[in-house]
Amino acid sequence: MDAERLVAIGRRALAECRAALDVVAEAWQVQALAQAIGSQLAVNGPQELRGEARGLSEAGGRAGMLADPAVLRSGGPRAAQLTAVADPGRSLDALGTLLGEVGIALVGVACATDEEGLYWQCIEAIDAADESSDHVRAMLHRLSLCERDRERRRDRERERERGGYGGRDGGRPVTARRPDPAEPTASPP
Repeated sequence: MDAERLVAIGRRALAECRAALDVVAEAWQVQALAQAIGSQLAVNGPQELRGEARGLSEAGGRAGMLADPAVLRSGGPRAAQLTAVADPGRSLDALGTLLGEVGIALVGVACATDEEGLYWQCIEAIDAADESSDHVRAMLHRLSLCERDRERRRDRERERERGGYGGRDGGRPVTARRPDPAEPTASPP
C-alpha cells in the first residue's frame, strides 16, 4: 500500500479515537509509519534525501521501542503494509501533517490526565513526533531546493536553445571594453 494511503488511514483512525490510550496507540502507529517511510526513502528514494531518510527511520524506530505493547492496537503496525512511496514530496507533506495532528492530540491527552504513567507516555510520544517532524521538514526543504535547482537548469537550457546567452549579464553578449586613452594605465608610459 502506498504511503499517502496509509497516512490517510492514520488520520482517519486518529480522528476516531475516543479514549486516551487509543490516542497514544495511534501515536505509536504513526511513528511506525514514519520509520517505514524513512526506511523506504533511504533505500529507494531520491539520492538527496537518503541521509535524512535514515534519520527519520532511526527516530521512528527509537520511538517504537518506547511504546508499551499493551497500548498498541491489535493487528500490529499498519506500517507493515507499506509497499511504496510513489511521490516523496506529497507523502512527506502528508506525514508531516499527521505528525502535527498527533502532537496536538497527545498534548490534549497529557493535559487532561491525572495518571502519571499516561502523562509520561504522552510526553515520550510528543518528543518522538517532534523528532520525526524535524526530519520530515528537513527532507521537504531539501526537496524544494533540489526542485528550484532543476527549474533553474531547465530555464538555462531553454535560454540556450533559443540562442540566448543566459549568463549573469542578463543574456546580453559580453564584449571586451576598449581602453579609454584618458584613463591612467597601470604600466609606465
